Amino acid sequence: MGRLGVDLYPLQSGVGLDRVETFGRFLGGSPANVAVAAARLGRRTALVSRTGADPFGTALHHDLKRFGVDDRWVTEVAEYPTPVTFCELFPPDDFPLHFYRRPKAPDLEIHPHELDLAAIRAARVFWATGTGLCAEPSRAATLEALRARSGREVTVLDLDWRPVFWTDPAEARPYYAEALRHATVAVGNLDECEVATGEREPHAAARALLATGTVRLAVVKQGPEGVLALAADGTSAEVPPLPVEVVNGLGAGDAFGGALVHGLLAGWDLERILRHANAAGAIVAGRLACSSAMPYAEEIAAALAAGTGTIPERG
Repeated sequence: MGRLGVDLYPLQSGVGLDRVETFGRFLGGSPANVAVAAARLGRRTALVSRTGADPFGTALHHDLKRFGVDDRWVTEVAEYPTPVTFCELFPPDDFPLHFYRRPKAPDLEIHPHELDLAAIRAARVFWATGTGLCAEPSRAATLEALRARSGREVTVLDLDWRPVFWTDPAEARPYYAEALRHATVAVGNLDECEVATGEREPHAAARALLATGTVRLAVVKQGPEGVLALAADGTSAEVPPLPVEVVNGLGAGDAFGGALVHGLLAGWDLERILRHANAAGAIVAGRLACSSAMPYAEEIAAALAAGTGTIPERG
């Protein structure tokens, strides 16, 4: 549930937007990408979001269906255009984003009374993001959906901190705290964990996430240091990243999320889940696109066998 829009990525690397001449259009938005990533691994997925009543919105519906994501809960907002996001590519670690979500993005116009709470309760996994908390009515709808889950497994809060959507980190923390009281899984990088809990050291951040309410699994992404997962029963795993020749790092976290969901549903142990999720993220970091670059299970297996995320893309 949450952000959905069009990504326009330059077809030239190492060039600022002021000099880019050609772009590729892709489905974008972190929750949408996670849904695509899980669908690529054989899971039945659906998205709760909104688009503008415009050609870009039509294109996103087409893309969701093409990727195997149920779009029945993606509706139109006549007042606002479908959002567009540009990025710049300066590998290996600089990928500035430029969001065009004015005057307001349709995905922030999700209303509580429009939610299919029965479907949300029935899902084996529900995935919500911190961005959904940044404005009303999306904030109320996100919290209503999380409350409807009542601690059901697996209820994921992706901390998904985007400073451009908030005036101050202190403004966000109470809403994150409320959302975490209804989640069973929390996922975030070090910056996101610090906003949500005040803790930046990975183990301290994981413990703080577990202490917020019903969270039973905290996943802390540490970039080049890998990823840490700590469960409420004391089980833990820490896995280094898979090497890759980076093309575009922006979709790696979403690929990680889709593989995380897949592993949790499969009942894998924590280390196996993290290794597969890391591999999925590395594969996407080695490709230009996000949504269309999400790996299939055999690609993840190939990356793990080769010890690198730089593998040929399936035709």
